[in-house]
Amino acid sequence: MARIAYDHADAAAFEATRHLTDDGLASWRAAATRHLAPQPGMRLLDLGAGTGSWARAFTNWFPGSDVIAVEPSAAMRARSVFEPILAGDAAHIPLDDDSIDGAWISTVIHHVSDLTAAAHELRRVLRPGAPVLIRSAFAGRHQAITLFRYFPEAIRVLDTYPSIADVESGFADAGFATAAIEQVPQITAASLREAAATLRREAHTLLQLITDDEYAAGVRRLHEAARVDTGPVIDALDLLVLR
Repeated sequence: MARIAYDHADAAAFEATRHLTDDGLASWRAAATRHLAPQPGMRLLDLGAGTGSWARAFTNWFPGSDVIAVEPSAAMRARSVFEPILAGDAAHIPLDDDSIDGAWISTVIHHVSDLTAAAHELRRVLRPGAPVLIRSAFAGRHQAITLFRYFPEAIRVLDTYPSIADVESGFADAGFATAAIEQVPQITAASLREAAATLRREAHTLLQLITDDEYAAGVRRLHEAARVDTGPVIDALDLLVLR
């Protein structure tokens, strides 16, 4: 069960504001390439694919690969920029046993209510030795993410998310062990002014789960800072790789 509804308003906001540019994706392309070691014919699962931007990126990055996008929200699937996108979730992946060479899970793990069940389902569909790449903001690791500078109240929401240790523990029962943990920097926006102008609360679980007053205060802080801060917005999210 997702922490928010992901209705059509949420999906529209997500599609409009959460797709990174090519510059923003560059460091993630390098990280994914290192850990996936792509080969022609590789089958890659994008689990919780949202509106399809990562599935589209992987298809462009790795010619000859077969990217399978799976997303539980009908509203997200309706907005997808990638086709086909299948209905399914972490507990019910609509793929055959031993059929996937790697899994990508981006900003989704906090929506997974049973990590152990998800781990066993991933173990079922993955080929032996295939990696799971989890891109996320994890509990206790907010320092490199700009959003929390202006919305510090959202830290308490983040701290209800799984920690890296929680994910490692949940996946260990299915035989997964940590292969790598790294912070990957990304250009989230060309400037703070752009970030402020395009911010949509519906696109961020963290912002939906703070109060209206807290959100309004954060918006004021963000717009005030955008008047003087002219550099690009650079964030770093964690990449946890399990095998």
